[in-house]
Amino acid sequence: MCSDDIAISVYGIGKRYEIYATPRDRLKQFIFPRLQRFLADGPKQYFEEFWALQNISFEVRKGETVGIIGCNGSGKSTLLQIICGVLHPSHGRVQVNGRIAALLELGSGFDPEFSGRENVYMNCTLLGLSREEIDQRFDSIANFADIGVFIEQPVKTYSSGMSVRLAFAIAINVDPDILIVDEALSVGDELFQRKCFSRIEDIRASGATILFVSHSAKQIIELCDRAILLDAGEKLTNGPPKTIVASYQKLLHASAEQRRTIRHFISQKVDLGSPQNVSPSQSPLSTAEEALGRQETFDPNLKPSSTVEFEARGAHIDVPMILTLDGERVNNLVRGNTYRYVYTVNFNNRATNVRFAMLIKTVIGVELGGAESARAPRGSIEDADPGSSYRVEFRFLCALNPGVYFMNAGVTGTIDGSTTYLHRLVDVALFRVLPETQNLTTGIVDFGCQPDIRLQ
Repeated sequence: MCSDDIAISVYGIGKRYEIYATPRDRLKQFIFPRLQRFLADGPKQYFEEFWALQNISFEVRKGETVGIIGCNGSGKSTLLQIICGVLHPSHGRVQVNGRIAALLELGSGFDPEFSGRENVYMNCTLLGLSREEIDQRFDSIANFADIGVFIEQPVKTYSSGMSVRLAFAIAINVDPDILIVDEALSVGDELFQRKCFSRIEDIRASGATILFVSHSAKQIIELCDRAILLDAGEKLTNGPPKTIVASYQKLLHASAEQRRTIRHFISQKVDLGSPQNVSPSQSPLSTAEEALGRQETFDPNLKPSSTVEFEARGAHIDVPMILTLDGERVNNLVRGNTYRYVYTVNFNNRATNVRFAMLIKTVIGVELGGAESARAPRGSIEDADPGSSYRVEFRFLCALNPGVYFMNAGVTGTIDGSTTYLHRLVDVALFRVLPETQNLTTGIVDFGCQPDIRLQ
């Protein structure tokens, strides 16, 4: 790929920290190795090494939105700080082509004694804007922050929410070539978050490159073109957001004994979750489907290739399937009809407060809706004994427009005082909503909109 098309290049990045047991060891490390170099045994090390990042390499194309996801302590923030130049890597290098605006720790670069206005000018200057450019953009920054007269007050008088608003307003009004966001959108009220996402979409539409860190699977799937999974300072894999999010969730809910096996599986796994892997025969607009008309059928070749199975913890989900109300198995559905999503859960160990769930998603992983068998422990199954088996059924109205969709199945419960997934299957069932030549609805969900057009 031409270097002119690359916004961010990361080559073999590693970041090492020295962990000292006591301040005395830090002093020893400063003094003794210099003396020990003259001895035959060589210098002694008085600290333990901690590698926050190890051999991280990737490229981000111009105009691409890439998500970085991983468990706490996986190195996400450290990586972004290195890309922004806040930290220096222990080895490797980073090449950035374009002006960066970073939303790392919002407000951390403010001088508390300066007013909001003074901090706007100081931060924009650091981002490379001239005084004239800042003058032209100040009103836009102040309007977006919407903190009123506090813009003239010292930042030390601000609430945390006000600092967040001003910091975000500065970052998104410098017309960045590259926008880097680190969990910044998890703060602020709902109205402010919607405002931020709208502005990010505008920046994305303008052709800017976005590097986005979040623990929110929904945000990663909806905002990003591609995602990277980090764990324990290592890059495990990258690919379509839906696939990477499923792998992250599987790793997140894995037991300590299973983590190594799951890490190896994820790092070796070929991406199967891209919408491109839905075969032509699964396309909602195929000629074969048109020939089926509005007839509900079961197509044995309509199988998901992106199924992710979570570690079983005393329970196992068997044979999820979609049935008609008459009990016939189907995966070609008719819009407007009611169906039954059925699966069996077999328990190997005792569990309490057991609940079951289902979820319907698009092929790119957007969650459309689902249900739980109970909202709270009070409505759940108090005790599920070893050897017991439960048949689970959810009835649902097919209010979806023609297309291909996935279904999940899950069971949660309490084991040893901890509530967790006992078993979970992601993308375990695939179904198609059949097309209709006279269908006037648009989008994904059929809300039953009825046009009424009259001449005035």
